[in-house]
Amino acid sequence: MERITNSLLSWATDLDDAVVEQAHRTARLPIVHDHVALMPDAHVGIGATVGSVIPTKAAIIPAAVGVDIGCGMAAVRTDLTAGQLPDDLSPLLRTMERVIPAGVGRGHQHGRGSTAAADGPGADAWFAAHPAPSEHAQRLEKTARTQFGSLGSGNHFAEVCLDEDDTVWLFLHSGSRGVGNQLAQRHIDTAKRLRHQLPHAVDDPALAWFVQGTTEFEAYIADMLWSQAYALANREAMLAAFATAFFRFVGSGRERERINCHHNFAALEDHGGEQLWVTRKGAISARADQLGLIPGSMGTRSYVVRGLGNPLSWQSCSHGAGRRFSRTEAKRRYTAADLREQMGDRTWLTDRADRLIDEIPSAYKDIDQVMADQRDLVEVVHTLRQIVNYKGC
Repeated sequence: MERITNSLLSWATDLDDAVVEQAHRTARLPIVHDHVALMPDAHVGIGATVGSVIPTKAAIIPAAVGVDIGCGMAAVRTDLTAGQLPDDLSPLLRTMERVIPAGVGRGHQHGRGSTAAADGPGADAWFAAHPAPSEHAQRLEKTARTQFGSLGSGNHFAEVCLDEDDTVWLFLHSGSRGVGNQLAQRHIDTAKRLRHQLPHAVDDPALAWFVQGTTEFEAYIADMLWSQAYALANREAMLAAFATAFFRFVGSGRERERINCHHNFAALEDHGGEQLWVTRKGAISARADQLGLIPGSMGTRSYVVRGLGNPLSWQSCSHGAGRRFSRTEAKRRYTAADLREQMGDRTWLTDRADRLIDEIPSAYKDIDQVMADQRDLVEVVHTLRQIVNYKGC
């Protein structure tokens, strides 16, 4: 851990000046309590730095939470091992595509969501238990139902992985889909109109905040918490569908353990006797003994970790490898042939390589360095290597 200033701590060894400058702007906000913590995967984001943990007192910054509210990881540890899998896993990709719709705007037909497993919540049951908190959310309910149990695009994925003992894991990354995005954009626009609260030293409207006790704050918190719950249930539904289809494909298998965690979210937490809104923008909660998931890229290792509860990081750790190059820069630097070479013998969507260049492993930071940088934040429980990768594109 490096103390850059009194209000900014960093666990990153691969940190450029633009990241430090952006994080400084957030750390100088009068609503920030004590300090902002930069995780080892920190990189420039919109407004606030991706890979930052921002504690605020009686206020919250909608753009820091981001537009994919509740985005995160989920995984199932199975009772299968590598030796029990078929030699050819390529047909599994088509099965995954059928049970886990992916791509911009895509979802299930008829708005029924994924009900493939008895313990997987269907859309009807979830919406009955979680009514939309606002008029705007109600207007989006039809789309939200349709996209319940779907993956999305970009860096969202589903994978089959093996751990150090060749135990099979099912691993996926997704969030609150279109409904979270639209709700976030609405509240961010409202906050920007209130940017008169920003000090002159921080002239970035994306860092505008809502103050606790105001109508705007209460409306945002209600929509944010609802979107986070939707994202969590969305991953649960996909895991249920994924596991059922996978066990049917293999011909056997059961679930032994499940982990589901956000990495774009905010929560009201007690730290040192202070009630704070802790925003983790590209970071996961790492309380003592809490299990979490940290993916690398589509061609590198991922990790199951146990939190150490470090108070200086606000009991947090990185959410992944973090980007080294933007999507535009990655497409400029690399080709589909480069991606095929870096993916090696994994089973993946090779026929769509030209659409996945921006997800090439070289566009991301070294996940092993990221893990080394946060030895005081988490301990590694399992190291995963993917054998099947299905990416939303």
